[in-house]
Amino acid sequence: MNRMVVVLFMLLLATVAQAAEYMQKTPFQLSRAFSPGVITSGGITVWVAGQTATEDGQGHDIANNFEAQVKQVFAQVDGVLKRAGGSLDNVVAMTVFLKESRYGDKFVEMRKDFFKNGNYPGSALITVTNFARPGIEIEVQAIGVIGDSCSTENPCSVEGKAKGTPNK
Repeated sequence: MNRMVVVLFMLLLATVAQAAEYMQKTPFQLSRAFSPGVITSGGITVWVAGQTATEDGQGHDIANNFEAQVKQVFAQVDGVLKRAGGSLDNVVAMTVFLKESRYGDKFVEMRKDFFKNGNYPGSALITVTNFARPGIEIEVQAIGVIGDSCSTENPCSVEGKAKGTPNK
């Protein structure tokens, strides 16, 4: 009986990870790896606090190392969402703060690797003067929705419903 409950729970989580409807993207939005909007209905909302890192998961110093910090920060966001029953696949919005604008394009390219299915979160990319601790290059704040009823297969938006209607 317990084994069946675990299997059903895992199937639910696999379905949950794909929940949310990502609005159609323009070529510019695709190139910058963000969605103009993400539609959700129901589910559990997880407000992930701003994540920064000057050490990686093994305790190595990554102060002033932009690429290493991006990887670590995304691992931390994923970790918070996993504790709530989701993953990065559940991110619907994020605010990204960069210390240096020259890292904007690099961040966009790296973000594409974390959202390989093209379901990019709605996003803001902001350059700041500095962070609260020395050596920080990036901070990411995110919102995840777990167990949402909207999806590509079950659209909630007018746009999505129109695409699903024959002869329209």
